[in-house]
Amino acid sequence: MTYPWPDPGTPLSRVPTPMPVIDEDRLSRNIARAQDYFDRHGKSFRPHVKTHKLVAVARQQLAAGASGINCQKISEAEAFADAGIGDILITYNILGADKLARLKALNDRIPALAVTADNAAVVAGLAATFTPHRPLRVLVECDTGAKRCGVQTPAEAVALAEAINAAPGLRFMGLMTYPPVGGAARVEAFFAETMAQLEARGIPCPVRSNGGSPDLFRAHEVSLSTEHRSGTYVYNDRSLERAGHCGPDDMAMHILATVVSRPAPGRAVLDAGSKTLTSDLLGFADHGRIEGQPGARITALSEEHAVVELTDDARFPGVGEQVRIVPNHTCVVTNLFDRMVFHRNGIVTRVETVDARGTVW
Repeated sequence: MTYPWPDPGTPLSRVPTPMPVIDEDRLSRNIARAQDYFDRHGKSFRPHVKTHKLVAVARQQLAAGASGINCQKISEAEAFADAGIGDILITYNILGADKLARLKALNDRIPALAVTADNAAVVAGLAATFTPHRPLRVLVECDTGAKRCGVQTPAEAVALAEAINAAPGLRFMGLMTYPPVGGAARVEAFFAETMAQLEARGIPCPVRSNGGSPDLFRAHEVSLSTEHRSGTYVYNDRSLERAGHCGPDDMAMHILATVVSRPAPGRAVLDAGSKTLTSDLLGFADHGRIEGQPGARITALSEEHAVVELTDDARFPGVGEQVRIVPNHTCVVTNLFDRMVFHRNGIVTRVETVDARGTVW
């Protein structure tokens, strides 16, 4: 069944809920603010498109001055390559014959593709796939304190860089890291030691890619980085507000929801459950902030219901009325919807299909 989508000019009050709605002006300001910062500090900026998964928004970021995009999956990269975007970094260890075949095909059709690796097995798979072939650019992922993926020491980074350099189908391009919040000093130290060892071996290291949204406006503290990757900044959310990265007026994404029940004093129910807001609390005690309702807390989610505890029943909207929710984490919301509704001053401007949604790899 095909469902109607709101035409431009439709007020948000007539948009079916639950629905993520994106404020055009705040989106544009967020993009401009970040790009201006990196332009002033002389660093490249590579937005992570997992936050929005939208070709149209990626084009806005590139038009503002971004050097390319960052993806986390081949399926994401394919969707953006299909739209003509030609500078893509996939920050993930890629393994398996099927994925490697798709990576090879992707490398054939865009001007600048790069991936990351943090172990010899991944490098061996890449080398076997791309020898002989158009060389694939590879960055070594370094663990600078986040304790996820990444080689643990500069010596390991150098050894892996040498293995990449030795493979005819691969080209070592540099270092990549995703540090914890406040990790600039560790990144700087790791990059400095690794670069010194690489230089001693005559191995160029042209790219040093740092990342993370909470420290986006502290990226200049890593002087040795050449680029920064960040995604959430484009919409912002409660987690970034808590980190001091943004304020309430910088929230470009809201979840539009409808009150479907007022079953008892001190309680309301919305039509936005775990399939809308997700169960990703990110350290919060509730599932999102309802704008203009400081006495309301979303305390529980089932699949299609959000239970709201109220301290001021009279102030909260009644059954059939809408509310706007600031999500804890915007990135996961994107992957739950096929389309996003954009608006300006509460009037729909466009509806965008989420281009890179859904494919698991």
